[in-house]
Amino acid sequence: MSTRAEDADILARLLALPRFERVKVIARMTEPQRRELASRWWMWAHEGQAWPEGEWRVWMIRAGRGFGKTRAGAEWVMHIARTQPDALIALVGSTVEDVRRVMVEGPAGVMGIARLDERPRWRSAAGEIDFASGARGFVFSAEAPEKLRGPQHHAAWCDELGKWRAGGDAAWDNLMLGLRLGSTPRTLVTTTPRPVKLMRRVMAMDGFTETRGRTRDNPHLPASFVAAMVADYAGTRLGRQELEGEMIDDLLGALWTRSMIEQCRVTAMPGMARVVVGVDPPASAGGDACGIVCVGLGEDGKAYVLEDASAGGLSPEGWAATVAACARRHRADRVVAERNQGGDMVRSVLIAANSTLPVRLVHASKGKSARAEPVAALYEVGKVRHVGAYPALEDEMCGLTIAGYHGPGGSPDRADALVWALTELMLRRAAGAAVRVV
Repeated sequence: MSTRAEDADILARLLALPRFERVKVIARMTEPQRRELASRWWMWAHEGQAWPEGEWRVWMIRAGRGFGKTRAGAEWVMHIARTQPDALIALVGSTVEDVRRVMVEGPAGVMGIARLDERPRWRSAAGEIDFASGARGFVFSAEAPEKLRGPQHHAAWCDELGKWRAGGDAAWDNLMLGLRLGSTPRTLVTTTPRPVKLMRRVMAMDGFTETRGRTRDNPHLPASFVAAMVADYAGTRLGRQELEGEMIDDLLGALWTRSMIEQCRVTAMPGMARVVVGVDPPASAGGDACGIVCVGLGEDGKAYVLEDASAGGLSPEGWAATVAACARRHRADRVVAERNQGGDMVRSVLIAANSTLPVRLVHASKGKSARAEPVAALYEVGKVRHVGAYPALEDEMCGLTIAGYHGPGGSPDRADALVWALTELMLRRAAGAAVRVV
């Protein structure tokens, strides 16, 4: 029997042939040879679909839609059935209908990918699968956790764990307590990430291993589909979750929530009555990023975030030039920069980058969270819009809480720049007690 390396070499040589030559080669194969080629799924699978080596108890494929999670799950189940003729395998989904439609009968489900010579018998009324080897599969729903109390299994495939609602925790617990047959009982979880308690629990378990992936990692998807999805959803919460496979969560006490930001996202804007670039200079050259955010006041009275031009690792001259370029692109009326770090040097480097740049230096007399609260209130009443998506900026915004900053990086440089710009545009008079203008 050939090894996987040899199979991969055969596949590489086959795919290297011109299309008409490939067709000729496959046409000359016997029917058993063609079935064998089709059945060797690992020859066609991409790296993220291969089950991990070594000791593990729970393997999670946490990835975007279209990554190939379902196909990987069905192939893993078929491998268990093929190599363990006595195996009892649980197939658990959010609902019985989900299990039937996706995990069993779907094109990438168990029945859809089984070889012709090992077609399982699907007894839908009983919710059971009889594999050709003698192994058996059983359908369960997270909505009926009590049905998992009692049955024992060698392996389990759980799909879309993030969708399990009422009864989900109990269903998982009952499944784990019954997963005790054989020497190495294992569970595969295939899911698009959602920030729910059960997913957090599973990811913290001993013996947990994970495969991460994005929609575009699947080389078999049509390029036009991937391009369309990226164009429509890249950078949004939905896109980061459903395409990038990211776990997007809200912090307790956050000044901004993900849903609040999504509700203010637009693709078009009115004419701008005024444009301001907010700047949060880095404390030292090559240190933190320089926060640079451009915001315009629309003719409709609403503020529009136009660009996050923040940059890290630059000298004072470097970030000043970046600020000047951003102001020039958007024809900004003013640059508002915090002077706490650098004092008059901030004004000097900005003027050196562009002598005509109108610069206002502001001195913060309150902490970052306190300064951000009235700006967050503008979002709550619908007075701010984001033209497009700004993932890095929005991550920092959602990391600012009433108790301080708990987001990515050491400091919310981008969010601070946003606060300065929106304060200048929308709140300057009211903010006089907290900000001293020089």
